Amino acid sequence: MSWQLPDPFVIDIEVKPEDIDGLGHANNAVYVSWLERCAWRHSQSLGLDLAEYRRLDRAMAVVRHEIDYLAAAYEGDQLQLGTWIVESDQRLRMTRHFQLMRPSDASTLLRAQTTFVCIELSSGRPKRMPAEFIEGYGRALLPAERA
Repeated sequence: MSWQLPDPFVIDIEVKPEDIDGLGHANNAVYVSWLERCAWRHSQSLGLDLAEYRRLDRAMAVVRHEIDYLAAAYEGDQLQLGTWIVESDQRLRMTRHFQLMRPSDASTLLRAQTTFVCIELSSGRPKRMPAEFIEGYGRALLPAERA
């Protein structure tokens, strides 16, 4: 398999019957839920779980998804979804890239980019990232020349 960037954080996905739409392939809305699952698991691996978000009264909220659907996934497919943090202003915004691969034929099914903004949970308003976010997400930030 050929990842678009080095050293992705990867989750495994099995396409379930409930993921399939009337056209016989995974519904495009399901892909969005996979992106969210992958981003969340990556955040958790960096020590930024829901308990930490609540303690800090901060969260990274999606403000934009850009998705290129390149090939269909089918029931029973075993997939791998990789993510990278490619940009952060270390104040409000952070950007992730995603790539969904089917290892059985080395196909890339999806490429996506998601922009997040840091919000204060108690108000829902944008707020600066706390030091814990800058440090935690910063550990995973790709150097600019690699992104």
